Amino acid sequence: MRRVDSPNFGPRRDGATPDMVVIHYTAMADCAAAERALCSPEAEVSAHYLISPQGAVTQLVPEAARAWHAGAGAWGTVTDINSRSIGIELSNTGATPFAAPQMDALEDLLRGIMARWPVPAGRVIGHSDCAPGRKIDPGARFDWRRLARQGLAVLPEAVDIDGPPDDLVGATDAALVRAGYTADVPPEVRLAAFRLRARPAASGPCDLTDLALAHDMATRFPVDVDQTSA
Repeated sequence: MRRVDSPNFGPRRDGATPDMVVIHYTAMADCAAAERALCSPEAEVSAHYLISPQGAVTQLVPEAARAWHAGAGAWGTVTDINSRSIGIELSNTGATPFAAPQMDALEDLLRGIMARWPVPAGRVIGHSDCAPGRKIDPGARFDWRRLARQGLAVLPEAVDIDGPPDDLVGATDAALVRAGYTADVPPEVRLAAFRLRARPAASGPCDLTDLALAHDMATRFPVDVDQTSA
């Protein structure tokens, strides 16, 4: 693993330690440009790791430190995402599939992180999950199912629903909140973020499939309400 030190980091607040991973894409032309930005004092952004399309991993910030990658957002009870997470940037514009060597490297990196820190699969999330409406990465082309098959993330499956509820939008939104989507945004914004992960081809109003997927995620992978918000 290559090491390049970014100046953009600080201590985790209130003695927090990592129990989450946030996955991003760089939205930049190439990996070199992303590395320059993540190491620029003027940019004031960083991540713990950057992975190239060829699968090269560069560590920019020590895992024990607080990188500046997530910004404002929330996941479950956590509102200071940076203090509780490890950030991984994937060099990708968001318009193309993620290369196989890059995904292989991500999987290896996640296994190591999850062995070193108490990060369950349900707390490996995308930037769009914790910052809905503000961020869309890692985007519709990211292969969450591939990670879920290996226990490195979670993905809901549609379950049977006994008829439509009186308030379909409200029931779906309540399930999404239980699943971790707690950012202060309207229900339709929360739903759009969830769809990026669970059914990226979906569009239009909330439907029964959204409710079925949200219910499954909230039931099988609820956020840990005992986690304190650092």
